Amino acid sequence: MFAASIITLFPEAFPGTLGVSLIGKALRDGVWSLETVQLRDFGQGPHKNVDDTPAGGGAGMVLRADVAAAAIDSIPRNHRPIIYLSPRGKPLSQAMAREWAAGPGVILFCGRFEGLDERVIEAREMQEVCVGDAVLAGGEAAALVLLEACVRLLPGVLGNEASTVEESFSDGLLEHPQYTRPREFEGRTIPDILTSGDHGKVEAWRKAQRQKLTAQRRPDLPGTRGD
Repeated sequence: MFAASIITLFPEAFPGTLGVSLIGKALRDGVWSLETVQLRDFGQGPHKNVDDTPAGGGAGMVLRADVAAAAIDSIPRNHRPIIYLSPRGKPLSQAMAREWAAGPGVILFCGRFEGLDERVIEAREMQEVCVGDAVLAGGEAAALVLLEACVRLLPGVLGNEASTVEESFSDGLLEHPQYTRPREFEGRTIPDILTSGDHGKVEAWRKAQRQKLTAQRRPDLPGTRGD
């Protein structure tokens, strides 16, 4: 079973959106599991401090290495990667989600303040991952995104397994445009080829649209290079 453990100062943020729709049903049905670990429980001193001023000076506070390590070490690893949600991390990709979804789960560390002491990142071999080129107040929202990307790929979570085959990023291309009823909306009609009944032409049209959209919006993706 895919098991997610989240180290956070705000465990009340979970399950959040992971508790609704098919992903929430899968959680309740035991297809995957979710636990939160309160970082404050491992804080130092009478006030359970988890942070301190940055070495060398500067604004803000930094999460302490000893506190973070104690929280991480309290969780059975079970061959799961330890992921630190960080704006300087490697961008989250569909390939990464597939890899993690095929494994035993993940341990996520939600950062706060100015970041996490570099020494614990190195000592615990944490993988730094970001969900976009923007800075958030903390890693909780990013953790929700990462987990949803993984959990939806687990067998039995989605009602239609085929829905993950031709979606965006599945083969290095963005998804083609989608249409449904009504046939006409504010003067715009569904492309005739989609209602032609010719499945071969429909597939060819969709592939062409995927290539066109990807070239326009994400020329960095491998599908635009014919990989």
